[in-house]
Amino acid sequence: MLTDQRQDDVHRLWDELADFEAGQADLAARRLMARLCDMVGAWNATWGGAIRLDDRSGDEDPLQGWRVAVTRLLHPIEALPEEGPFKDLRLRWNRREIDPSFLLPMRAVGEFRTYALRRDLPAAWFASPFYEAYYGRFGTVDAAWVGFPLNNDAESHFGFYSRAALTEEDIALVAYALRGLKWFHRQVMLTSGPLIAKAPLTPTERKVLRLLLTKASEKNIAEQLGLAVSTTHQRIVALFRKFGVRSRAELMSLWLSHPL
Repeated sequence: MLTDQRQDDVHRLWDELADFEAGQADLAARRLMARLCDMVGAWNATWGGAIRLDDRSGDEDPLQGWRVAVTRLLHPIEALPEEGPFKDLRLRWNRREIDPSFLLPMRAVGEFRTYALRRDLPAAWFASPFYEAYYGRFGTVDAAWVGFPLNNDAESHFGFYSRAALTEEDIALVAYALRGLKWFHRQVMLTSGPLIAKAPLTPTERKVLRLLLTKASEKNIAEQLGLAVSTTHQRIVALFRKFGVRSRAELMSLWLSHPL
């Protein structure tokens, strides 16, 4: 049970998120992760968009066809935010190099849920080379995640990394903060590409998409991204093709009201 003060902190965070514009999903996600890190004393946070490519289960695929399509890191811990241990973890998942920690999000898959290292894994796991390589060497003592299903084949997961054991109240707080934000999970997934696009978005396409969801003209988008207008137009056409729309208005409508 959260205290009134902690509930008020979460409600103020919700109000902050509601003030972000349509094209600011990445910025809003960073604000969300930073504020929740402050609330629970975490040093870093991640967001991961997961999609199910098939429905295999059991011994054939203990991860039941799920792949981590894209990952975002609040504070880079390597030279490039998309590189390093978090990217390697995603690649290991997608290659099916199974570690016991990979099975935690599979519990009650398809339902809103939390899972955490100290709470859900045996003590012996924390002496494993895997823990040391991906958590211990960065000072991470504990981590907890919130999984939010968006439809049968897409889920949004936020994770929080702490240099001390997270309490049940800490886990309850991030769960409470993320439980009532389906619209927000959907926006982050959509602007990152894996939810409904027919093919993954390139980094440049993600930047163009964010600006397309504002009032910026093609010329302004080109200027902001340092691209030629003709190149920008080609990127926009490619985005329309990937999302199955014919115009900017259709793309905006899809982004604002895509049924799940």
